[in-house]
Amino acid sequence: MHTQWSAVDEYINSLFPSDSALDAVLHATRAAGMPQINVSPVQGRLLHVLALACNARKILEIGTLAGYSAIWMARALPADGKLITLEADPKHVDVARANIARAGLADRVEVRLGTALDILPKLAVEEAGPFDLVFIDADKENLTVYFDWSVRLARPGSLIIVDNVIRGGEVLNSSSSDAGLQGVRRFNEALAADPRVTATILQMVGSKGHDGMALAVVRGENRELRTENQELRTRN
Repeated sequence: MHTQWSAVDEYINSLFPSDSALDAVLHATRAAGMPQINVSPVQGRLLHVLALACNARKILEIGTLAGYSAIWMARALPADGKLITLEADPKHVDVARANIARAGLADRVEVRLGTALDILPKLAVEEAGPFDLVFIDADKENLTVYFDWSVRLARPGSLIIVDNVIRGGEVLNSSSSDAGLQGVRRFNEALAADPRVTATILQMVGSKGHDGMALAVVRGENRELRTENQELRTRN
């Protein structure tokens, strides 16, 4: 079945091919010995379409890797748009910055080095948001925390996307000892109960196997964001 999923992805890619700049990112990822865990070209195009649908002017990405998904999303930004992407690995940051510059997007994309748990509160203090779109593709143990900060840094109507929330169907395994999987299960349950968003989870199959994305739209007036950001600024 996986072979057929990959073949269908190849068929879709033949209809909507990527370009040399994006292909160069994949080559650079392999050449640097980095993990091959970036989104697929089909998923990258989906992120691009969703960014366009949001009319996004500010995008936040948690988990840069080599910059592949950042480039897909940044291409949807207007000339004065901004994407901030967070990456904890210095080697990944260097590769990502080179890839982003090669794609001609260095003026729109800022790669910040550090852990998301450290940087997200600083973004609130800086009033870097509100972000129109947030894409979370980072370590799974902290997904719930990343999502909470994403809501705080968003506005009513913002779209938050979380990758890898099905894990080949392993989310059904409540007794698993895998910390990442348990982080995904905690996140999925918290998402379903979160009154701040309207959300769903989509299964996906393709060249990346069987997984899925969570999609959440921030509801109402985000008073919590304004209140907590004011408290952060006061303390700092």
